[in-house]
Amino acid sequence: MDARTTSPYPPLRETVRAAVAAVREQSGLKPELALVLGSGLGPLADEIDADATLPYSELPGFAPSTAPGHAGRLVLGTLAGRRVVAMQGRLHFYEGVTAGQAAFPVRLMHALGAQTLIVSNACGGLNPNWRAGELMLQLDFINFTFANPLLGPNDETRGPRFPVTFDAYDPAYLELARRVARAEDIGLREGVYLAVSGPSYATRAELRMFRAWGADTIGMSTVHEVLVARHEGMRVLGLSVVTDMALPDGSHHADEAEVLSTAAESGPTFRRLVKALVAQL
Repeated sequence: MDARTTSPYPPLRETVRAAVAAVREQSGLKPELALVLGSGLGPLADEIDADATLPYSELPGFAPSTAPGHAGRLVLGTLAGRRVVAMQGRLHFYEGVTAGQAAFPVRLMHALGAQTLIVSNACGGLNPNWRAGELMLQLDFINFTFANPLLGPNDETRGPRFPVTFDAYDPAYLELARRVARAEDIGLREGVYLAVSGPSYATRAELRMFRAWGADTIGMSTVHEVLVARHEGMRVLGLSVVTDMALPDGSHHADEAEVLSTAAESGPTFRRLVKALVAQL
């Protein structure tokens, strides 16, 4: 028997097609760029000259976004003179979806026309030389979620069975981000992002281990989206806001409220950098 007939979920290709159809009922805009706006960074979507705004609940293949600071809306429109589609809040593995379901919106955004993905997140700082509120350019990542969104049968029309991730973040985009940050007089750290599944924060022993591995920041998102984007052949740029310092020998660990507060304080600088990048990507 064909395994697809026994699966509780429709095949990926059909789900993407249904999601595209749902979007096209509201908007004919073909985006050039896709944006994933993480915790506390969603206000950038409010600056988009929107052609359509769709709640995730109206889109096939999407799960509700339940994380604090995530509005759970897909916004299509123009930003800095470019056609964009933005996730105002993302889906997380810890919310009970699979890695593939968490990253499904990236497949939709690519199917709508986006060839470039700017992915962002709020994260904890592991590098003791950094401080909360700074921005980081993601150079590489460590997937410590114990999950991969590409598990299961591979659709060769979407991408290769074994995608190479040596340069998951586009080298030309990294250089552009450096130039734009200098031109805008924005401090931009550079480092490695490590993803855990969450939702619990890491222990002191785990933080020491992650730092020894070479990680500069830690979070609970992003890597699954980047893997799917690269599988689809998209070019990727990753930005982080360091919202708290996750230092193993510290006396305090930030909570949700502090993370969102710091993200909001860094928001104007983050938005200025992203809009300058969007104009040039």
